[in-house]
Amino acid sequence: MTRLLRIDASARTSRSLTRALADQFIQCWLARKPQDEIVLRDIGSNPPAFITEDWIAAAFAKERSADQEAVLAHSNELIVEVASADILVMATPMYNYGMPAALKAWFDQVIRVDKTFTFDLARGDTPLEPVLTDKTLVLLTSWGEFGFAPGGINEGRDNLTPHVRTASRYLGVESFHHVGIEYQEFGDERFQASQDAAFAALDPLIDELVGARASGPASRKSAA
Repeated sequence: MTRLLRIDASARTSRSLTRALADQFIQCWLARKPQDEIVLRDIGSNPPAFITEDWIAAAFAKERSADQEAVLAHSNELIVEVASADILVMATPMYNYGMPAALKAWFDQVIRVDKTFTFDLARGDTPLEPVLTDKTLVLLTSWGEFGFAPGGINEGRDNLTPHVRTASRYLGVESFHHVGIEYQEFGDERFQASQDAAFAALDPLIDELVGARASGPASRKSAA
């Protein structure tokens, strides 16, 4: 059985393109593997708290008080969800060229020393190492503009996708896949074509992921 953790970061609960993509992804996945487990974490509607000085002190404490354990309780809950998942399905719009605040808060809660990564200066200039391994992340995005790929008119302005790719390494993500919709604010035929292409990309992606899981860990590695 495969466990999927679906993370919705859109502040919209209706008319959300990323939620629609995630709905379709989950529906198509379960059509193939109805026995699999889906866990939903809707941070768009219920965002995690921002980390605080007390949170940091508790996270780095060698021995924790009851109050410090309470401060980290929600972080622990979120980390268990990630650790238990084989595939993370992350549905998020780009806000102001980056992550929604709720998604950044989620990453800050789950990337935690001695829980999802270790820090050891004996490793030299690369002291951080992930604790978790062999996870797949499917990033489903929507952009109001377009042309964020190399050579496009907005090249270098997508601070969402690279941030997710970099941060997710410390959640054990070794296979990264991205499907996105562009042109939302234009609302023209290009927007419709981008939607059609994104939804059409889900079926072959799911087939690839199901096949990779059936083939074993080696086939799930991705340099993407």
